[in-house]
Amino acid sequence: MHDPRQGDGMTTPSRALVPVVWAATLLISAAFAQAQAPALKAGPEGSLVKTGRPFRAIGVNYFSCFGRTLERADDTSYNEGFRVLAEHKIPFARFSATGFWPKDMALYQTDREEYFRRLDGVVASAEKRGIGLIPSLFWYFACVPDLGGEPMSQWGNPQSKTHAWMRQYVKEVVTRYRNSPALWAWEMGNEFALQASFPNDAEHRARVVPDRGTPETRSEKDDLTFEDFRVAYTEFAKSVRKHDRERLVFTGDALPRPSAWHQENEGTWTPDSEQQFRKMLRNLSPDPVNAISVHVYPKDVERIGWSVRASKLIKKPLFIGEFGVPGTGPEAEKTFRRMLKLIEESDTHLAALWVFDLPSQSADYNVTADNARAYQLKEVSAANARLQRN
Repeated sequence: MHDPRQGDGMTTPSRALVPVVWAATLLISAAFAQAQAPALKAGPEGSLVKTGRPFRAIGVNYFSCFGRTLERADDTSYNEGFRVLAEHKIPFARFSATGFWPKDMALYQTDREEYFRRLDGVVASAEKRGIGLIPSLFWYFACVPDLGGEPMSQWGNPQSKTHAWMRQYVKEVVTRYRNSPALWAWEMGNEFALQASFPNDAEHRARVVPDRGTPETRSEKDDLTFEDFRVAYTEFAKSVRKHDRERLVFTGDALPRPSAWHQENEGTWTPDSEQQFRKMLRNLSPDPVNAISVHVYPKDVERIGWSVRASKLIKKPLFIGEFGVPGTGPEAEKTFRRMLKLIEESDTHLAALWVFDLPSQSADYNVTADNARAYQLKEVSAANARLQRN
């Protein structure tokens, strides 16, 4: 923008015009700053703010909106999906921002320009419809170590190829989209810490599917601890912060397993107390991660209250990154409405329905505008209207 204090070959404005020019400059600068500002920020005392005001919202998981076009370039069905979400006034979508298996990342490795052209399309479509995005950058915990040819335990080693790969992808994605008004927050992955500190680790190792790019075997080096993931979450958040200083950073975790504290400290399946649960939730949200992530399903409803209380004590906003009820019929609808009401009446800051437009989960969770779970979009829309009024 031209600075009116510099001649630069132009006629110097009169004294009468100077205040007008400066006023216009300030207005334009303020508008530009607002356009570039992150949609969401962590506020004081664990609050969540949007454009400077306390904020709560309920969105959806749109898991495969990028995965489809990554698999097939001519699949731009996300355009219709975002149209439907906008029609229902759904404010944001959480989605997988990489492929699931190592082989799903072949395009990224061979033609990065085309890879990002397809991701650009998703982001542009969300922008057009006014949908916020929460990209989960490394959905499946095993994908990045497998791409680097390393065992899973290298998530705990900041000098590993796994971390180098993670940092490079974070840099590329965050710097490319950090000025998009659609980008609400950054998330590391999906439910990583559910893989940690099993009393019987050998029975819970990452899947072996060689034709999808995994190694043919796993070993004890693929066994993971909570400390491995604390290191990974910390390093991920540090990487994001190098390129985006303000947006929320989520881990993408589910609720800790009911025995998580005992798994880490005693190697047993003994159920945790609320205090032990809170310790695990704090330890799995290490700074500079600045929000708490949990996923909630019908068997977990008691721990919604635990999570809200923990959020207040830890002073970080709470994101229920997944909630949902399987099946259809009167009982499923009743359970869903009860869960949604509980989330709405709690102090949960953000929540995301599982899952919008995912045909592979049609038997249990898939929600569209015209299937037997269409009522869920309408209920979420109504809940958002109430949250905005309040």
